[in-house]
Amino acid sequence: MRLPRRAALGLLPLLLLLPPAPEAAKKPTPCHRCRGLVDKFNQGMVDTAKKNFGGGNTAWEEKTLSKYESSEIRLLEILEGLCESSDFECNQMLEAQEEHLEAWWLQLKSEYPDLFEWFCVKTLKVCCSPGTYGPDCLACQGGSQRPCSGNGHCSGDGSRQGDGSCRCHMGYQGPLCTDCMDGYFSSLRNETHSICTACDESCKTCSGLTNRDCGECEVGWVLDEGACVDVDECAAEPPPCSAAQFCKNANGSYTCEECDSSCVGCTGEGPGNCKECISGYAREHGQCADVDECSLAEKTCVRKNENCYNTPGSYVCVCPDGFEETEDACVPPAEADGGLEMVRGGFPEDRCMTSLCGHACAREATEGESPTQLPSREDL
Repeated sequence: MRLPRRAALGLLPLLLLLPPAPEAAKKPTPCHRCRGLVDKFNQGMVDTAKKNFGGGNTAWEEKTLSKYESSEIRLLEILEGLCESSDFECNQMLEAQEEHLEAWWLQLKSEYPDLFEWFCVKTLKVCCSPGTYGPDCLACQGGSQRPCSGNGHCSGDGSRQGDGSCRCHMGYQGPLCTDCMDGYFSSLRNETHSICTACDESCKTCSGLTNRDCGECEVGWVLDEGACVDVDECAAEPPPCSAAQFCKNANGSYTCEECDSSCVGCTGEGPGNCKECISGYAREHGQCADVDECSLAEKTCVRKNENCYNTPGSYVCVCPDGFEETEDACVPPAEADGGLEMVRGGFPEDRCMTSLCGHACAREATEGESPTQLPSREDL
């Protein structure tokens, strides 16, 4: 079905936001596929090494039908296990090259025991021998025996791709990976080998292993009496950290760490290294500790019936549950109601009195009613 022109134009911004398709370089190369097929073939040879014809009379079968070891039956068993049914590229290559594999198995195996070299390098010409690269399988930099002097990776090594240049291992540099990078020195070098060893961490360049062998000190280190020593940035004036932080020195560097929350400025970690304490804290046993304002001799919460609760660095004053809060007191429920409370069912208000023995309530008589008069049926 074809989209209307307007709808197709509407999809354009969405298509532009889609991630790019994977690069073609990530797709397996012909050499990679060929090598994979050979690896599976070799594994199949291992898996069938101890098998036989399975007919019950192996000696007669091998004498009459030829040995299982080099038989077509074994070859078929190996070929059947090379590719998964869902692996289209593997099955496609196997179908196209099955005759080559059969010819090698039945006729050429003894003359060319290395299947990879015969099949992928010489016959299909999709790979190169180790240490060579490119369409013509030229020798890598440094030679095919020890590409890149053994200190790097040859671009295109073993394939028909790449340019043969060297990607050096850590510590090495140069076209043949024989020179040492900064931070390394040459501990061995001759016509065939070059070994670079790491300098001391204080050295940018060096001629040996210790901090006295530095040619130049690394950043954060300084030359002192013939050796590179750490610079204590924390001793600098002004200090490198803010007033709410303390400085922690490290080899060649430093870090700024936050002071404890109880401190106003500090010299180290924890409440014991505070320069001063914040409000609500006081120095106790050498460190800033919370002041319990509720336990001070001078009462903190001054309203009548009020409760004091200590909090880190402060306190709160709260009336008990059920008490009414006024400007100068926490009033109990009975006092807050003026000594009167409503009686269920709409009765007139009762007068409640509290005493040591409990409390008693008496109904207030209204005009024209005896204090002891019972409620009428209508009131119920």
